[in-house]
Amino acid sequence: MNRQLESLITAFILFLFSLGIGLSGFILIEDLNFVNALYMTIITIGTVGFTEVKELSQAGRVFTSIYILLNLGLFAYVVSVVSSYFFEGKLKSIFKNYRSGMEISKLSNHIIVCGFGRNGRRACEELQKSGEKFVIIDSQPEIADLIPDTMRWYIGDATKDDNLKTIGIEKASTIIITTPSDAANVFITLTARYLNEKIKIIVRASNLETEDKLYRAGADKVIMPDILGGMFMAQLVTKPIVIEFLDLLNGVSGTNYHLEEVAYDQLKSQYQDKTLRELNIPATTGVIVLGVKDNVKGLIPSPSADTFIGPDDHLIVLGSQDTLNSFMKEFTLIKK
Repeated sequence: MNRQLESLITAFILFLFSLGIGLSGFILIEDLNFVNALYMTIITIGTVGFTEVKELSQAGRVFTSIYILLNLGLFAYVVSVVSSYFFEGKLKSIFKNYRSGMEISKLSNHIIVCGFGRNGRRACEELQKSGEKFVIIDSQPEIADLIPDTMRWYIGDATKDDNLKTIGIEKASTIIITTPSDAANVFITLTARYLNEKIKIIVRASNLETEDKLYRAGADKVIMPDILGGMFMAQLVTKPIVIEFLDLLNGVSGTNYHLEEVAYDQLKSQYQDKTLRELNIPATTGVIVLGVKDNVKGLIPSPSADTFIGPDDHLIVLGSQDTLNSFMKEFTLIKK
C-alpha cells in the first residue's frame, strides 16, 4: 500500500514545496500579507490569470515569471497523478488492499497460496468453491488487478520472513506454493517450515531433481503438473473410461456428482464410533461411501460394512449435490 501511495505523497510534497516558495517570494519581495500572498501564489500556480492584488515591482515580475515556468511542469505532474488515482482505479486498488490487509490480520487456521499464476489461480478457485479461508501472496504488483474482489491478497516476496509473518504463516494450517521457480519454492518451503513446524506444505515442482530437495526442505506433498498432465493425456488414450470416471469424481466433467471428505470430529455425536453398517449412509441419503482413511490402516477403498469409524478417521463419499446436502445435514456438523 505504501508503494501505491508513493507517487501521490510525492506530488503532495512537491505541491507544498512550490506553495512555500510562492508564499515566501510574494511576502518578502512584494511585502504582501499572508492572505494576499496565498492568493497570488494560487493564481500563479494555476495560471488562471485573475487580477493581481497590486501592480508588481520589477523584482516581483521577474520572480513571478520564473515561478510560472517552474510550476508549469509541476502543476501538470500533480494533476496527472491525482487524475490517475481517481480515474484509473488506483484509489480503489488502495482501498481494496487496505480492506484485504485488515481481513488478513484476523485470519487463523487459514491457507496461504504463494503465486497467482495458472496453478495458483486454479487452486484459489477450488478453495473458494469449498468455502475455505485463504490468502494469496505474489511479488508482482500488477497481479492485484487480476485477483477477484472476493479473494484476500498481499503483494510481497514469499521468500521473505516478514512477508509470510504479515499474512499469518504462524497461524496458518496449510501453505500451497505454486511459483514457477523451483529454487524459490525450495526456499519458501524451508522458510515456512522454520516459521511454523506444524503447517502442511504442498508445493509445485518443475524438475524431478527438485522433488527430493523439496521433501528434505520440509514439504508434505510435491506436485509436478507437467508429469501429471502428460500421464493424464496418455491415459485418455489407454484408459478413456477410467479417466471419464475420474472426471466425474473430481467434478470437472460438468456432471452434478462431487466427492467430499468428512472427518470423525465433523460427524454428529450420535454417528461417531459406529460401523458403516450402523450408519447406513447410502440407504439414508443416497450417498456412496467410496473409501475410509483409517488412522491405523491408512486409506481403505471400497470399505466393508463392518468398517469402524473412530477418532482421526475420515469418510470419503460421492453423491449428487442434493444427496450430499442431505448427507451433510443429517450426519455432520458442517453447514453448507
